[in-house]
Amino acid sequence: MGVVTDIRSRSRATKLAAGVSCAKAGRSGKRNVSLFWRIFSLNAAGLVVATALLLGPVTVSTPVLAGEAVILLAGLAVLLAGNAIVLRIGLTPLHRLGRAMTTADLLVPGARPRVSGPAEAAQLIATYNTMLDRLQAERAAGAGRALQAQERERHRIARELHDEVGQTLTAVLLQLKRVADRVPGELREEVTLAQEATRAGLDEIRRIARRLRPGVLEELGLASALRSLAAEFTHHGLTVHHHIPGDLPPLTPEAELVIYRVAQEGLTNTARHAAADRATLTLRPLPDGGGVELLARDNGAGLGAAAEGAGLRGMRERALLIGAEIHFAPAPGGGTDVRLRVPAPPGDRTGDRTGDSP
Repeated sequence: MGVVTDIRSRSRATKLAAGVSCAKAGRSGKRNVSLFWRIFSLNAAGLVVATALLLGPVTVSTPVLAGEAVILLAGLAVLLAGNAIVLRIGLTPLHRLGRAMTTADLLVPGARPRVSGPAEAAQLIATYNTMLDRLQAERAAGAGRALQAQERERHRIARELHDEVGQTLTAVLLQLKRVADRVPGELREEVTLAQEATRAGLDEIRRIARRLRPGVLEELGLASALRSLAAEFTHHGLTVHHHIPGDLPPLTPEAELVIYRVAQEGLTNTARHAAADRATLTLRPLPDGGGVELLARDNGAGLGAAAEGAGLRGMRERALLIGAEIHFAPAPGGGTDVRLRVPAPPGDRTGDRTGDSP
């Protein structure tokens, strides 16, 4: 089962078109005055007023009198204040854009600066948002192809482990059983130990093959696959509880695979790095048929201040492929929460179903 990347092609095209139209007309649809005309109008108004005063009854003595100096300084202060206000209003959206550019992350969808300000600034912000949408779509497409290739490689390795290595170890185990019936008594214990080691290696090969290729997901569905995953990670020192109902809303095969892989990666991180003795795997439907939410929680050491590794970023990339939201946060009482919200497939929301009644 591969991961496809064209699930949200229509929504991405809509977002790109919206960004272009926003760059042309502004967010509110009203005519937006450019920064040039704002500054020019203010300066022109100041010069017109100054010229009118000079051509009128107002005069400037030589040397300048105190009252005249006050009037001139007041006019200069008003002009400078007006210029400062206009520039502040005009440049604030650019400062906001600069902050957004320094914190931009293509793995966090929807984080876009608001389109506002003068026409030039609004057009620049809208163009930047459109560029981010395009880069995000291209990154998702590239990540999807990479994950597709990864899933194919997982299936190939799992098949080779099962068909070749597994069969070879099975043949060795049968041969050792025949040898154990013929060897002298003093060597029988050593042959028995070899049998146990071979049997343990065969079980480990099968376990690795199951993790590489979740056959239970394809054969029995997501709920059974997650229950099997929780049972698999329940080993020495770690207990995994699961709360997974059987009546889940319909999901695409790609969404089911992403949910399974995120749960698998979350439990793997818990077993390897969290120093936890208890974990919980919960899958529940969202209200109004809005999809499902996966929660993987442990009572371990937590994320701390460490930077995100390849595992967490891989989970973000998988979530991005199906338009899901994923969050990593401290769990109540200590530990880590991995929360994945998967939207319902288009047309499957309860509130969107129409035309069913005659």
